[in-house]
Amino acid sequence: MSAAQWVTPVDAAAVAGTAEALFRSTFGGAADGVWTAPGRVNLIGEHVDYAGGLVLPFALPYVTVVAVRVRDDGSLHAVSTHTGESWQGPLADVAPGHPAGWAAYVAGVVWALGRSGHLTAATGFDVAVHSTVPVGSGLSSSAALECAFALAVADLAGLPTDDAGRRPLITASILAENEIAGASTGGMDQTVAMLARPGHALLLDCRGGATRHVPLDFGSAGARLVVIDTNATHRLVDGRYGNRRATIEKACADLGVTTLRDVADPDAAVAALSSPAAQRVRHVLGEIRRVREVADLLDRGRIADIGDALNRSHASLRDDYEVSSVELDSAVDAALEAGAWGARMTGGGFGGSAIALVPADRVDAVVENVARQADSTGLPVPQFLHAEPSGSAHRL
Repeated sequence: MSAAQWVTPVDAAAVAGTAEALFRSTFGGAADGVWTAPGRVNLIGEHVDYAGGLVLPFALPYVTVVAVRVRDDGSLHAVSTHTGESWQGPLADVAPGHPAGWAAYVAGVVWALGRSGHLTAATGFDVAVHSTVPVGSGLSSSAALECAFALAVADLAGLPTDDAGRRPLITASILAENEIAGASTGGMDQTVAMLARPGHALLLDCRGGATRHVPLDFGSAGARLVVIDTNATHRLVDGRYGNRRATIEKACADLGVTTLRDVADPDAAVAALSSPAAQRVRHVLGEIRRVREVADLLDRGRIADIGDALNRSHASLRDDYEVSSVELDSAVDAALEAGAWGARMTGGGFGGSAIALVPADRVDAVVENVARQADSTGLPVPQFLHAEPSGSAHRL
């Protein structure tokens, strides 16, 4: 292996042990159980989930674990190894913007499930959190936390947790992020965290919620997918992500469609709009076509051939949607220069992570070139993650 900084996945049992130790030291006694949910990477289909588009994410072998015990006083006490901070308060006081920070993702889940009638007002929880999903990397650490806790709450409340039973949990997790944390994301992250299957990507139709598992075996093609965490922190609650979403919603209204999936003539739709809405819509419509293209290639086992679509996706996100960054562009360009078949930013953008589809014998050269390019231009030192399609949220 190269000397580049790799983040190695940690065995789930070890992650659980850390969460359980924090639980015991904070609350005394044992938790009622321990649950886990994965981070995710989106192979292709960026900034189209809230436009009714198609996305193709898969779960990563990096997880968030929650140790949970039920309380009977309607309050929540949550602690995390990440910040060393805790939050404690009545769940009746949870509202948009309160609590702030990471606790919003936990409290928001209980708020959403309570609002939908799944919990009584007296139900509360002690929660200890430990995660190996890099925070701020665009790999959905927030959805991993929401989904691990939502599954815990469902199990402890006796709610169904099969695939059908997970749909309300997905909805509750999305509401927690949108309404309490104030991040106007779509539902891709929560859906894949709850429904992922090892060795597959999840083709999600964000207009109707239909899903299909698509085979994804990088090893069979002599390939690796490398996640490049640029260490340029990405945030979805600073306004720019919401601005892009608002532009798409207004464009739909101007075009007289419910979602951009309803557009019959893409060229005419783009021509009818002024800048920057025209460029934003052009990206979304093009990205939906690219998702279909990649899913078709994967169905036929042609993993090495998806690189061109990844490259076109990045160019569109950079130029038309304007959500890339100097760090992401540097990582993509350096990966391609060193022999990657394709590379693109992934996640919401404005920092975060990129992915590179790399021939197995070029991995060292690619990561070394990415790290060298960042260092030579004064950018943050990136770290690299292994991207193996992994399983969904479950009880440990």
